[in-house]
Order: sequence, then C-alpha cells, then structure tokens
Amino acid sequence: MRAQSSATTPSRIAVDSKTRPTGAGTPVPAASRRTGTLLAALGVVAFSLTFPATVWGLEGFGPWSLVAVRSVLAALIAGACLLALRVPLPDRRHLAGLAVVAAGVVVGFPLLTTLALQTSTTAHAAVVVGLLPLTTALFSALRMGTRPSRTFWTAALAGAAAVVAFTVQQSGGALTTADLYLFGALLVCAAGYTEGGRLAGVMPGWQVIGWALVLCLPLSVPAAALALSYEPVRLSAHSVAGLLWVAAGSQFLGLVVWYRGMAAIGIPKASQLQLAQPLLTLVWSVLLLGEHLTVAAPLTAAAVLVCIAVTQRARG
Repeated sequence: MRAQSSATTPSRIAVDSKTRPTGAGTPVPAASRRTGTLLAALGVVAFSLTFPATVWGLEGFGPWSLVAVRSVLAALIAGACLLALRVPLPDRRHLAGLAVVAAGVVVGFPLLTTLALQTSTTAHAAVVVGLLPLTTALFSALRMGTRPSRTFWTAALAGAAAVVAFTVQQSGGALTTADLYLFGALLVCAAGYTEGGRLAGVMPGWQVIGWALVLCLPLSVPAAALALSYEPVRLSAHSVAGLLWVAAGSQFLGLVVWYRGMAAIGIPKASQLQLAQPLLTLVWSVLLLGEHLTVAAPLTAAAVLVCIAVTQRARG
C-alpha cells in the first residue's frame, strides 16, 4: 500500500497542478505562463472587434434579434464541437457556475452593450472594457480569495484610470442614458469572467463557454424567433459580417482562448491584458467605421502598456 501510494503521488500532483485554478496561488511554469498570456491576448483581440462588429450588425438587425441570433449561432457551433468530440455532460456541481457564465457572458453583456450601442459611440462604450479588468479582479478576490499585491492594484488602478480618461475624452465627456446599460454590462460580465475562469481550472476552457451557450438554447431559440418576427431585417454585407463575427469570433472562439488563458495565468493577471482592449477597439473603429482619433491615443497606449507590464510582473 505504501509503495502504491508513492508511485501514484507524482501523477496525482501533475493532474492537480493542471486542474487547480491558478487564482488559488498554484505556481505556474514559465512555458504555461507564456502560452496562457498569448491565449488571453488572442481573446482580447477577438473581443476588441466586438463593438465595431455589433455596430455593423445593427445596420441590418434589431438589437434583440442580433443578440438572440448570435447566441443561437454560437451555441450551434459549440454544440457541434461538443458532439463531435463526444464530450460528456458537465457534472451537476458545475451547473450553477455555468449558469453564471451564461447569464453574464452569453446573455447579459451582449444584450446590454448592444442596447447601449444604439445611442452610444464605440469610444464611449469602450469605458466598460476599460473598467472590466479592475472589476474582474475585484470579483475574483471576493469569489476565489485571491490577494494580488499592492503593486498589482496600483498599476491596475492607474491603467483603468488612463483608459477611462481617454475614452471619456474621446466621447466629449458627456454621460448618456446608455451608461446604465454599460455599467450593468460591466458587472455581469465581470461575474461571468470570474466564474468562467474558475471553471476553466477544472475543465477545458472551450467546454466552459460551450456548455454555457448550449444551456441558453431553450431561451435563445424562442427569443430569436420572437425578435425576428417583430424587428425588421435588412441583410447587407456589413450586417452579415458583423453577425458572424459576434457569434463565432466574440461569443465562442474568443471566449475559448480567453478562458484557457485565465486558467493558465490566473484571473487577475489575465484580466489586466484587457486594458489594451479599448485602444484596439478604437483602432478598429477608425479602420472599419471611419471614426477619428485624437493625439491622446498613442500617449494613452503607452501608459496602458506600462501598466500591463507592471501587473504581469507583480506577484499576487
């Protein structure tokens, strides 16, 4: 019995080190850290296209139709992957967490930001993304007991302040009725990211968002049918491209690499990579939507990159 225990201990430790959430303080190998950072960064690039793609989608779809149809399409992609790989159903103990991910990431954030983008510019809406890393870190500290260092928090607050100042300045400093939608989206998305990052420590990240999308099908299918019957649809190259991106890129593929990245490097540090997301969104807004940037953009970009570097080096 003692020999068997000593023989199996290394393998058990290896399994535990792969499955335990890094937010709990588990040491992360350098190679895994680099891979996790790359995956999380790819997720940020995918998310940075969400607002411009949503604006394109709104050219041909109503807000409720766009959100419901994107959820259905993403769920079909995810369901096909789960079926093809014969992935077993998630444990019942994970259903509550998947419900939080579904409510925050699949339904809440897309719906609230889409409603906001009807009257808000992409620059103004980017305030949400600028605050999301800090909010996610706060949710992570409350939910998982993570305790980042003072240096980490100082850099995170400085980066968030820089992004908020930049995006508010870009929108003229005016607060609109869309702000309620944006702040609501901020809270529900942070909760979904935190719970998804926790679940990605015990199951592959793509399965987390995959099952969350599939769980929403009983709601998203009738919602799509109802919304399409009330809201007019005017198909165009922009509206179709926008819909396909927010469904396949933002709603599924982006979240797959994002959750895997969070599982590898920890929720607080991964969330700080999103400090660059508003600036990327503004770049896409210029290229895809014809918006104009001020000279403040490169200065803010430099400040944000410094903050990201500090948070990535700070020890929790």
